[in-house]
Amino acid sequence: MKKLIAFLFLITVTFSSAQDLKISTKDNDLKLTSLPYYSFGRGVGITSPDSIFQFNIRFRMQDRLSYYDNEGADSFYEAQVRRLRLRFDGYVGSPKFLYVIQLSFGAGDVGPEKVGENLNVIRDAVVYYRPNNHWQYGFGVTKLPGTRQAVNSSGAIQLTDRSINNTKFNIDRDFGFHFANLNEYENKFSYNFKGAVTLGEGRNWTTNNPNSTLKDNNGLSYTGKIELMPLGKFKKDGHYFEGDLLREQKPKFMISGVYNYNDESRKTQGQVGDLLYETSNLSTVLIDFIGKYNGWAFMSTYMMRDASKAITTDVTNPLSNRAVFVGNGFDNQLSYCFASKYEVIGRFSKQMVDNEVKTFYPNTEQLSFGVNKYIWEHALKLQAEFTTEKQEFFDGTNKQNWYVRFQVEIGI
Repeated sequence: MKKLIAFLFLITVTFSSAQDLKISTKDNDLKLTSLPYYSFGRGVGITSPDSIFQFNIRFRMQDRLSYYDNEGADSFYEAQVRRLRLRFDGYVGSPKFLYVIQLSFGAGDVGPEKVGENLNVIRDAVVYYRPNNHWQYGFGVTKLPGTRQAVNSSGAIQLTDRSINNTKFNIDRDFGFHFANLNEYENKFSYNFKGAVTLGEGRNWTTNNPNSTLKDNNGLSYTGKIELMPLGKFKKDGHYFEGDLLREQKPKFMISGVYNYNDESRKTQGQVGDLLYETSNLSTVLIDFIGKYNGWAFMSTYMMRDASKAITTDVTNPLSNRAVFVGNGFDNQLSYCFASKYEVIGRFSKQMVDNEVKTFYPNTEQLSFGVNKYIWEHALKLQAEFTTEKQEFFDGTNKQNWYVRFQVEIGI
């Protein structure tokens, strides 16, 4: 009888709470600088009438079909759900106390399953304290303040994927403390400071990983970033999405710089990459420019990484080595968005590895052309891309690769 009464009480409370909830009718974007999300319209959310909590739900999906022609290998088609993301965010108790949870389910997001390691479903799990519009403090795993393209949602970029340099030099996500000081104004000088002190192991790290002989958490990672917008902020946070969809009526541009020091890193790219045989201290510098005006958008990025020990050796097998990806690279990207919401894009990327690691990694050049049709801005778009790539190896040989791709992006 007591169980029945408890059950009926629980049902009554549940229905009473449900009746008190209301669907939010305003833009639910929390405007978190470390996790910008391109928002078209209002999104889906629930807010209690007394404003004690808010719960928003979003999803993104990228379906793509590609055809690859790589020199020395058979050509092939590939069809996949490149990204499938589910995101929950909101606040509890007060709009000052925020949370973000983001999960990934696409094979390209999760990556291969490895014995003794976590399946990388968790992309973000972070709580924030935002006392006012200028400051925010976070604790958990989320994006580090890296390059503009890396911080941008992958659903708000113009080509079907980020550049080859972002793949190799990006500092990605990490667990720890994150903070930002924001000073953004219309038509006047604006600036932001961002930083993080994190574990340096990347997202969803497994303690005492059986695939590594190194001790866990020997060192920390330190990141600092400054963003300058001399002519004021962009429309609708336009420095956080690519292309001038909103056709800026006045020229706008942002210059940013990032420095990351990963003390005793255990991976070939710091927060991401393969496990090293020995730890190495990594320094990464990232410099960005983005400008928009009247449908035109230009973006340029320089990236470099240095390491105290570029090549590491397996103590049990001196002939086995793994190398840090050290070197530098740059991206240049130009686009024009027509009033009809068709867009053309071109990007050139060059990646040069240091001489010390040329036997491990090739120098790479990549040239991409794309055409987009925006139906509901970045929330629903059709993308077509052609990319050609040239790789130069340490022995003087070259390899020419290319692919053509069609992709549909949809999300809320």
